[in-house]
Amino acid sequence: MTSEAPDRLLDRVRKLLAKAEAEGVTPPEAQALTAKAAELMARYGIDRALLAAARPETDAPGSRLVDLDNPWKRVKAHLLCGLGAAMRCQCILLTTRTGLRVHMFGYDSDIERTDVLYTSVLVQMSHGLAVAVVPDRASPRAWRRSWLLGFGAAVISRVKAAEQAAAARAGQAPPGSAAGGASTALMLADRSLVIRAAVQREYPVTRAARTTYSGTGYGAGYEKGQRADLGTRRVTRPASPRLTRSGG
Repeated sequence: MTSEAPDRLLDRVRKLLAKAEAEGVTPPEAQALTAKAAELMARYGIDRALLAAARPETDAPGSRLVDLDNPWKRVKAHLLCGLGAAMRCQCILLTTRTGLRVHMFGYDSDIERTDVLYTSVLVQMSHGLAVAVVPDRASPRAWRRSWLLGFGAAVISRVKAAEQAAAARAGQAPPGSAAGGASTALMLADRSLVIRAAVQREYPVTRAARTTYSGTGYGAGYEKGQRADLGTRRVTRPASPRLTRSGG
């Protein structure tokens, strides 16, 4: 395995998703392309972890601060932290004067993967919300917020499933093979311990955060999120206008 191999894998992910987002692609075609992209993204994470086991300099533990402003700042935080957790990162949610800040800890490759997915899904949430029809008698703001949370939950669930499947496949490989073998689970566990220790050093006292909603759009958002693409853009790209004009 070389340092270029995982990069080529991530490039394949971006190309697949570009095809899935192109005009004229049918929904079944887009779903098939997206499913393959999710599988490759999970494989990319395993490959980078295996490479780092042999060459630690290729994937070091680190952290990143991401500022989240209104509107929908808590929805964005829920999405980013959920995706990060699915991709072996740990997030600390901080309150600032202007909004929220997420301090994300993880190996560089896992932070990178979370970046790619988060911003793409954020854009897709915006597009989906723009065409979603609020039912009669529903509070528009509450319904839209619950829709966004449902959408995000569906995507997070899909990412978790892809990650678990990739780790399971690597764990079933013959011992000593490039794919990992039984040592893969131990290697991933060790990486998780490293990140957990980094979080505890920086934030020795934390408490669990809970996200609630009162609207009835969760189911509709969840159903839409099950068909979402899994991302090609970076966290630093601004959100689309639809997510910058509705409530917080």
